[in-house]
Amino acid sequence: MAFHHVAIATKDIEANHDFYTRVMGFKLVKVVAGQTPGDHGGWARHVFYDTGHGEMIAFWDLHDDKIGTGWKADHAESLGLPIWTNHIAFNAPTMDDLSARRRHWQDQGMDVLEVDHEWCTSIYATDPNGVMVEFCHTTRAFTADEIADAQKLLYAPRPELEAPGSVKLHPATRRTDDGARASVRIDEVEEASPSAK
Repeated sequence: MAFHHVAIATKDIEANHDFYTRVMGFKLVKVVAGQTPGDHGGWARHVFYDTGHGEMIAFWDLHDDKIGTGWKADHAESLGLPIWTNHIAFNAPTMDDLSARRRHWQDQGMDVLEVDHEWCTSIYATDPNGVMVEFCHTTRAFTADEIADAQKLLYAPRPELEAPGSVKLHPATRRTDDGARASVRIDEVEEASPSAK
């Protein structure tokens, strides 16, 4: 079953909108503005972007004194986890599409990390919220042995570890003021095991 949408909060709706339209290439399709739960005068915008195939990503722009401003927008580092753990991966239907997205990110002033995970190839960036985003292309079908071994590996006390994938850093083709902000944090991603996707 496909996702309808994934919703997360942002602290900077303008930077977020710029990133998800200009950098990610998604289209703003709906904004719902309304009162937040309770009768204390809080309100929020729920901002929806079409990511393709009827699926969306949405962001909360919160204006509610009861919620406050002390919360963190990222989904990993503020929880004490490396940035590569909790991330959002979008489908790239072909390698040509993935390559075009990589070149677009480079043209937007971003250094792009590409990882060949053997069964899929991914590129990574960090959004203005500190959330790692990924475009991923599945390069082959899972084998019958992989599917049969999945249950065993899920419950193994210490499963056999796969070899790390090959990593390439594609430098930005131009520099912009926001490119550095949007570039993936290379050192933290390189520490990730590609099989931990």
